Amino acid sequence: MDDKYSVLIKTKAPELIEFMMLWCDKAKILDCLAPLALRLYLVPVLWMAGSKKISGFSDTVEWFGNETWGLGLPLPYVLVVMVALLEIVGALCLLVGFGVRLISIPLMIIMIIAAVTVHLQNGWLAIATAGGVFANERTLGAIERLERAQEILKTMGNYDWLTEHGSFVILNNGIEFAATYFIMLLVLFFMGAGRYVSIDYWLKQQYKGK
Repeated sequence: MDDKYSVLIKTKAPELIEFMMLWCDKAKILDCLAPLALRLYLVPVLWMAGSKKISGFSDTVEWFGNETWGLGLPLPYVLVVMVALLEIVGALCLLVGFGVRLISIPLMIIMIIAAVTVHLQNGWLAIATAGGVFANERTLGAIERLERAQEILKTMGNYDWLTEHGSFVILNNGIEFAATYFIMLLVLFFMGAGRYVSIDYWLKQQYKGK
């Protein structure tokens, strides 16, 4: 019996693998969906980041330039304007799929600078947690404070109402989000905006061979 099964597996396995590879290849007709999904995911992220810098321009400039409690960066006015415009323009470019590979380069640089200057000292995690590979003394201390805050709220507040739309967490502000956005932009840089649903694709079709 075992011999029959082993013979069946040996004869049918290559056919099954070939069948699966064939259908995977046929699915490539929809490969435009992958870069489109990355672009549309990043659009609101970049738009909100840029527009928030503009709406709170004075506070953002002060945070960029202050050496005591801010980033201590030089030329904070210039940097805020430049970063905000790149984020807003980048969001628009990703939305319509225009110049995606080109705009990905400065956006990746922004993510690297943000990760190093703002988030790196906090570790990896964006949200503090007590377990997992990336938990550290900082996040463990945050969870201890969170538990204490929850005790106070349960005693003195309407805890069920306060947590009706979600549990309380402590923002650890690590590099997790910046690293994730960087990876997404890196993929777009190599992959491009994608077929059919981007201006880049149709411009390339228009001028191909000219």
